[in-house]
Parts: sequence; C-alpha cells; structure tokens
Amino acid sequence: MTHEKETDFQDIRVAVRALCEGFPGPYWRELDRERAYPTAFVQALTEAGYLAALIPEQYGGSGLPLAAGAAILEEIHASGGNGAACHAQMYTMGTILRHGSTEQKDRYLPEIAAGRLRLQAFGVTEPTSGTDTLSLATTAVLDGDEYVVNGQKVWTSRAEHSDLMLLLARTTAKDQVKKRSEGLSVFLVDLKEALGKGVTIRPIRAMINHATTEVFFDDLRIPAESLIGEADKGFRYILDGMNAERVLIAAECIGDCRWFTEKAVAYAGERKVFGRPIGQNQGIQFPIARAYAQSQAAALMVRRAAALFDSGEPCGAEANMAKLLAGDASWAAAECCLQTHGGYGFAEEYDVERKFRETRLYQVAPISTNLILAYLAEHVLGLPRSY
Repeated sequence: MTHEKETDFQDIRVAVRALCEGFPGPYWRELDRERAYPTAFVQALTEAGYLAALIPEQYGGSGLPLAAGAAILEEIHASGGNGAACHAQMYTMGTILRHGSTEQKDRYLPEIAAGRLRLQAFGVTEPTSGTDTLSLATTAVLDGDEYVVNGQKVWTSRAEHSDLMLLLARTTAKDQVKKRSEGLSVFLVDLKEALGKGVTIRPIRAMINHATTEVFFDDLRIPAESLIGEADKGFRYILDGMNAERVLIAAECIGDCRWFTEKAVAYAGERKVFGRPIGQNQGIQFPIARAYAQSQAAALMVRRAAALFDSGEPCGAEANMAKLLAGDASWAAAECCLQTHGGYGFAEEYDVERKFRETRLYQVAPISTNLILAYLAEHVLGLPRSY
C-alpha cells in the first residue's frame, strides 16, 4: 500500500496554505457582512492555476487527479476560507471534457483553464422539483438551428459571477420516455450573451454568503451546437460530475473539521475558568476528541472515493458516503467548537459563527443527507425503494 504522504499532494497543500495567508479572517468577515463575492481570492486562485488543476495539460490545465482538487479545497477551508465561490470551476468542466465535442473542448477548455472564461454555474435544481432532478420542468425545444429554453432554476450559485452555465433541461416530455432518466439534455449557455435576452438572474440573500440566485428563462434562444453530447442523454452525463462534486465538497468539510478542531483546542488550552484551563475538563475534551476521530475516519472515505473516481471505477456509493460522513463530522466539529467558545463563539471576530453557518449547509447541499441514506439503502443494501 502506498504511504499516504506520497499521495497526499503535500507540496500543493503547502502552497495553498501560503496563498490563503493573504486572505485572513477579517477579509472573509467583511465579505460575509456585505454578502460580497471574494473576487480577489478567486483571482489569486486562478492566477496560481488551482482552478484549472483538473483540466488536462493539452487544454492548458495541470492535468491533476480529483484527489489533488480535494487537497486544494480542503486546505482552503482548513485555513478559514471558503471554496464555494469557485469550487464548481473544478467539476462542471468535466461534463464538457468527458461528453463534449472536439470543437466544444477546443473552444472552451483552454479559455476556462486560463481564467478568461468562468464556468461556475450549474443550472439543475428547480423550485418545484428540488432534489427530484428527473422531474425538472425547464424545457428546451428545438426550433430550426436553435433551442428555445423556458423555465426556472433556483439555488444556482455564482450565476452572477460566471460567463457560462451548464444547464440541464427537458427535451422530451416525461410521458414520452421509456425510462425516467431519459428526456433530459445538457447545454452550455453563454450567460453574458443571454442576460436581458431571455435570462434574468435574481440574487437570493441567504444565511451564508454563497452568491446564490434564481434564474429565469423566457424564450431564451441558444444555438443548437450548445447541446453537449446527445439529446435526451443528459442525466447520465452529469452523474460523474455529481460524484466529483460530492467528493470535492466532502474534502471542504474535512478542511472545516480541521479548522474547528484546531480552533477549539487552542481556545480550550488558553481559556481559564475556576482557576484552570477549560480544556482540562472532560466535558470539553471528549466532544473535541470525538469530532477529531469522526473527521479522521471521514477523511479516509474521501480519499477512497477520490481514488476510485481517478481510476475510472464506479464510485457512486463511496462519493455519497464521503459526503455524508464528512458533512456529519464537520457539523460535529462546528458544534463542539462553538460550545467550547461559549458566548465568544457567537462573536463575529472569532470567525466561529461564520464557519458554523457555512458548514451547516452541507447537511442540505449539494444533496440532502436523507437522500444519501435513501440511496445507500436502495442501491447498496438492496432495500425497497422509498421514494
């Protein structure tokens, strides 16, 4: 078995940590306060090549495996930052890379790798269907050499800061397909061109600074060559991207675990009440130790899922378990960190309450914990389908 240190991208981790030192707590607090986009941070990551890490070298990227992307995002979160502003740049391009035409790959991937184009918006979720992706209602109807798109997406993060959107839309009605997974197609939409010409983007102010929006499509006309792969096969195309997304976000959760644990340990060692450090009390020690153990176990599953993805093997179960375990671990670490800090945990200047809010998201997105459990029950354990 290869030693972990040999496959853990230590040089990348050190470099990412050094970059993140230029964006300390006050930077993220100000952005959070104003619900502003971290433009300078995203630009720094772009210039350093980290957002093009997974794009093959022939298109101007680094050609690194998913495990390297996971290491990058883990370090961002372990440093107190948040990769949500740009993490989609890593995995959304995979649909073009794996299923796009030669012309699409040659046209877009070098521009994305160079940072001249941002592909960060993923238009899937809708107000009525939520995580029931196969019931989405946004339509794309072929009209000559164009598709006409109508519908609405919600919780489409980074749409205001993205040049391109990967859009999943219905091209064949549900009652006309043999399988529920058919009838959906993937399109690459030029958002800058479409704004005001059939696309309206409205920001959603949320509990966290996630630059999320709702997007409306009203008779938007896009070229037929915007279609990626074959019509009606789009759901299959995005599944690999969803697995990559879950692994990368699980890595972010592991980074959050590290941040919360280190913060809790430091405070517990310094804070004195009743004449002794509070970290001397088992009531403080045990939750931190348990959260640490959870995070270490979850990190192993993240590495396992990434290794399977990178080797081209099926990894649906592992990607889902990585997301489940890492999300639970980060929430446990957040809870014990806040509890350790007591009242000071609610003070903005400690960054605990911001990170606490941010990591809570991962119980819900990009997939609900309950849906992961339902997936494992049905597809891994063979129990009857529950929905």
